[in-house]
Amino acid sequence: MSQMRIRPSGPLRGHIRVPGDKSISHRALILGAIADGASRIENYLPAADCRATLGAIRAIGVEVEEVSGTSLVIHGRGLRGLQEPSDLVDCVRSGTTMRLLAGLLAGQPFLSVLGGESQLRRRPMGRIIEPLRLMGATILGRDGGRLPPLAVQGGDLHGIDYTLPVASAQVKSALLLAGLYADSPTTIREPGPARDHTERLLGAMGTRLEPGNRDVRELRIWPGESLRALDVEVPGDLSAAAFLVVAAALVSGSEIMVEGVGVNPTRAGLLDSLRAMGAALTVEKRRDVSGEPVADLAVQATELCGVEVDGDTVVRMIDEFPILAVAATQAQGETLVRDASELRVKETDRIATTVAELRRLGAEIEARADGFVVYGPTPLAGTTVHSHGDHRLAMALAVAGLVASGETVVQDVACIVDSFPGFEALLRGIANLPNATGAGP
Repeated sequence: MSQMRIRPSGPLRGHIRVPGDKSISHRALILGAIADGASRIENYLPAADCRATLGAIRAIGVEVEEVSGTSLVIHGRGLRGLQEPSDLVDCVRSGTTMRLLAGLLAGQPFLSVLGGESQLRRRPMGRIIEPLRLMGATILGRDGGRLPPLAVQGGDLHGIDYTLPVASAQVKSALLLAGLYADSPTTIREPGPARDHTERLLGAMGTRLEPGNRDVRELRIWPGESLRALDVEVPGDLSAAAFLVVAAALVSGSEIMVEGVGVNPTRAGLLDSLRAMGAALTVEKRRDVSGEPVADLAVQATELCGVEVDGDTVVRMIDEFPILAVAATQAQGETLVRDASELRVKETDRIATTVAELRRLGAEIEARADGFVVYGPTPLAGTTVHSHGDHRLAMALAVAGLVASGETVVQDVACIVDSFPGFEALLRGIANLPNATGAGP
């Protein structure tokens, strides 16, 4: 089992870049697969989850050239040129891969079976299956169709008018992809803000996609005849930058700049929450890159205070709660997270695992049904903690080790490659820490 050993850090310093955005990399791959002609992706994230999507589109007949580790050329087969896979399509551990592909494959005239590793096979898929069945797709799965593997028999689809039960970019994206193949427009209503990367890319590729009633976050997509090939420069991943931003905010004397980070407002909930906590965080040099807002993030260490996070903010930072909890352990007063029950069905039950592992370090943190509460500031003491195979929890625990006394050993850190290859080397570089990775029993 891989592990990471972390000791208290001196000030974090430097100008750094993080890998390309995971969400945009997934979507650029899938949409490039059904474009007419070649699409080039620069700063693609070569993490395990995105490589699962790369393998999946190859399995349905798409040729992809890997020009370099972060540069790809996708030779799109058009909306109706995909091929029936000869074997199970392996989504590995990536829920995004499975959910978005289910929407795409629902419109294809062939059978596909989507599978993956045990962690993925435990993740619920009912939210995508229900509306796709309403559109006319035949989808079978375990537990009444809720759990993978999923058998998708594509075919003729019908446009529907559907209200999402919870704000979910993955469900919305699956329906948008299926909507390209429907016989009439599909209308989607969201109860809150969710990532809009799919809509931005589809619009740039020529899809007829229009907002409806803005008061109820309504979006309508028309069936497509073709998609223009598109060159995409993927911005730095804000969810990856979050770990380094919080580390710099917590370690006394730190001052870093994270350059070229995507600051899409549907993803910026953590930045808003950190500012509310009093973080010395500024967003500089705002610009537009391939249709996405990008900026540099400057952060300095300062004292933080507790904050309440709920409502729409939760959706805009759904991947950042493990690292927010670490920040909260060092903040003055109470930090309360609610309306975040979605965390229960991530790679792990992120409420339960985050609470359990931070308690091992000495944090005063309690789980709630839909979130958690942290009482700070609390001195942390290094010990052995476990990632539970969750990449975001592994990185959050590593950051906690920078402010804990003694040595923190994070077990099972190989999962970090799911979203942030090179994380440990980058963290050690800006914190001036020796390399101390090793194998544990």
